[in-house]
Amino acid sequence: MPIISAFYGMYIQMYWNDHTPPHFHVRYAEHKATIGIQTVGILTGSLPRTAERLVLEWATEHQTELMENWTLCELKAQPSQIDPLP
Repeated sequence: MPIISAFYGMYIQMYWNDHTPPHFHVRYAEHKATIGIQTVGILTGSLPRTAERLVLEWATEHQTELMENWTLCELKAQPSQIDPLP
């Protein structure tokens, strides 16, 4: 599963040809969560409060790029890297 961004110890990943709704996966230490791109909210799993806030802030800023990557993954193409939080 390609890592499309990483910041503050969090790894943002997308699977090729994954199930809907459009989403991405976050790994942070022993925590895992699936984040909806359109809703910008946790679909499954959990993250510590600060990590959740940072990931949702990042996802809001990069929602268009995330949807473009979702489309690429549906086509089994390599998703693009997305800038991390500063």
